[in-house]
Amino acid sequence: MVVSVDRPPLGLVRRARKLGRALEGLHPDARCELNFRSPFELLIATVLSAQTTDVRVNSVTGALFARFPDALAFAEADVHEVEDLIRPTGFFRAKAASLVGIGAALVERHHGEVPGDLEELVTLPGVGRKTANVVLGDAFGVPGVTVDTHVGRLVRRWQWTQSQDPVVVEHQVGALFPRREWTMLSHRIIFHGRRVCHARTPACGVCPLASLCPSAGVGESDPVRAMRLVKGPDSLRERLTQPVDK
Repeated sequence: MVVSVDRPPLGLVRRARKLGRALEGLHPDARCELNFRSPFELLIATVLSAQTTDVRVNSVTGALFARFPDALAFAEADVHEVEDLIRPTGFFRAKAASLVGIGAALVERHHGEVPGDLEELVTLPGVGRKTANVVLGDAFGVPGVTVDTHVGRLVRRWQWTQSQDPVVVEHQVGALFPRREWTMLSHRIIFHGRRVCHARTPACGVCPLASLCPSAGVGESDPVRAMRLVKGPDSLRERLTQPVDK
């Protein structure tokens, strides 16, 4: 899909980058939270992460990779055995079929190796642009904007985009920042979405980004109650008490 994106207004770029810098200070520990040791393991783990948590995925991938360590092992796997190993992640039948299909495709077309190219990655079973950008960014160092549910929700709250189309969102957000920042920006937004700016009730009352956020106040505004909504380490709660300059 080719997306044409107009150059964003300078004021929007400045506001977005200021918020991006604030995110960097607020979430210095942002990273991919999936456990992996290779591009192949990250690819499999990211496919499994759909509609579940990274914690749940990490709980199954140790045994999964011990049993099926590479693409050939998945290509030759009994799909029912794969289903049993990944059952806790949900949608296990569809995911198992994708994993076996990925193994076969990698063996047949890429000598068992994960390609470091978005166009090739998205041809693999169960792999879309979101998964491809995760793999490219964290396994190959190729910058990409990963538009998961957290990123989509937050960038619309910040009015960086109005679109519900993940591909359009990816390109519109990417236009606001230097390419080299895309991967870490995605991680920081995801951390903020998981820990502070929740879908149902954001912790607005303790969010240092409130002064930069057009949607500030849509969540819990009382600081005491808002702090109870925050997920994450105590160090995050300490950082939440530090204001961000307007």
